[in-house]
Amino acid sequence: MTALSNLCHSTLGKKYLMALTGVGLFGFVVAHMIGNLQVFLGADVLNTYARFIKSKAVLLWGVRLGLLAMVFLHILTAVQLTLRNRAARPEKYDSGKPYKATFASRTLALTGAALFAFIVYHLMHFTVGVVDPAYLQLRDSLGRHDVYRMTILGFSHPGVSAFYIAAMALLCLHLSHGVGSTFQSLGFKNKKTAVWIDRISKTLAVVVFLGNSSMPLAVLAGILR
Repeated sequence: MTALSNLCHSTLGKKYLMALTGVGLFGFVVAHMIGNLQVFLGADVLNTYARFIKSKAVLLWGVRLGLLAMVFLHILTAVQLTLRNRAARPEKYDSGKPYKATFASRTLALTGAALFAFIVYHLMHFTVGVVDPAYLQLRDSLGRHDVYRMTILGFSHPGVSAFYIAAMALLCLHLSHGVGSTFQSLGFKNKKTAVWIDRISKTLAVVVFLGNSSMPLAVLAGILR
């Protein structure tokens, strides 16, 4: 227990924890995107999927609580590591920018904070119904929650869609560095694999951006109606 406690409090242990929670959150982002993309298959498919998910209440809440825990740990370890890095280097770099640091890496904390704010809004918008309680009352011809119609109505407002697309751009930026950092923290990134890992990270980030942005864009373009 002492060895485990020491690892959890060490910088290396915190990097492992941040990497593992990052993997879990990235997996959810991909799974969530794939599920939502069923909107392009029509109302019946999406509403059937949504009803199936909601029928597994224990699993659903288990996932939600697990995600909440991962978000908390990911943010906590990110803050702790940032403070440790600043303490280890109290003086700023002469040029004002860390050597070889990318824009994505320098703005990681900022994009992370912005994404947390987006998650809160997203939950209030489509899950809790704070933005428009009427969304939760929508029903299709079979009496199911009409998630398809809710999606259309939610993204019909240009300002809301623009906000979602901007958030996905920040997520893309965050992932483009975060995925690569995860591989590095877990010991998979070295001189031989660095180029490929960086390419894969950027590719996955772009795929997530395009997949999630396609929905509000399709609604605004009248493809989904």
